[in-house]
Amino acid sequence: MIINHVSVGTSDILSAIRFYDAVLATLGIQRSHTINGVAASYGESFEFWVGSPCDDKPTSGNGSHVAFTAPTTRSVDEFYQVALKQGGRCGGKPRLRPQYGKSYYAAYIYDLDGNKIEAVSC
Repeated sequence: MIINHVSVGTSDILSAIRFYDAVLATLGIQRSHTINGVAASYGESFEFWVGSPCDDKPTSGNGSHVAFTAPTTRSVDEFYQVALKQGGRCGGKPRLRPQYGKSYYAAYIYDLDGNKIEAVSC
């Protein structure tokens, strides 16, 4: 395994936890750990973390994003819809993206802090 975990910053950990609890549940991903008022992680062998940045100044990477594996194209659609209802912004509607692979179906969302996330089913 080349990567152990990925972290993104947030300006409001409680809102971020509510957002990610709902959005990642559409992909069958559950919260695995919480550090009260500081951070939360999702997943088991590879973890995605959301938390307060060490300098209290969250930033989002322009062009960077984290892609989550979706079990079905329907779960990609649900990920997108739930994320919008939770206050996320569209970064790319669910659709086939053949430039990445014949059956690459994905949606992109900006979370509450501007971090770009993706759900993909291949």
